[in-house]
Amino acid sequence: MDIRKIKKLIEMLQESDLTEIEVGQGEESVRITRGGSQNIIPNTPSVQQVAVPQPIIESTEKVDEAVSGNLVTSPIVGTFYRKPGPDKDPFIRVGDTVEVGDVLCIIEAMKMMNEIKSEFSGKITSINVEDGQPVEFDQHIITID
Repeated sequence: MDIRKIKKLIEMLQESDLTEIEVGQGEESVRITRGGSQNIIPNTPSVQQVAVPQPIIESTEKVDEAVSGNLVTSPIVGTFYRKPGPDKDPFIRVGDTVEVGDVLCIIEAMKMMNEIKSEFSGKITSINVEDGQPVEFDQHIITID
């Protein structure tokens, strides 16, 4: 589109009460908007009262307080595996004794197998996740007494 035509459109917009003009010619088009001092009332959303549910964190904290022993939590989001392979024995069972550095489980994240090692020595008192189940970051997975 020719610049002279665009200037002519601007003049027409200024001389009229229009605030916007759009012209198309073939594949080309032009939109000109006048941003004069208009009294625009902003669209204010209506306020609605919404019932706020109790945070889930409170309920899990109460459960964690009732658990005695050292809590092993998931350091990443992924899939929990008790065994190194489908036909292998589990790394640990309830009642087993573990030392610091022993492998407790594997958590698969983004096709990477991450060994979770014990930070505590003691006896396994509970395994709170089933094999192949997804786990969240900081989820309680194992208790060592």
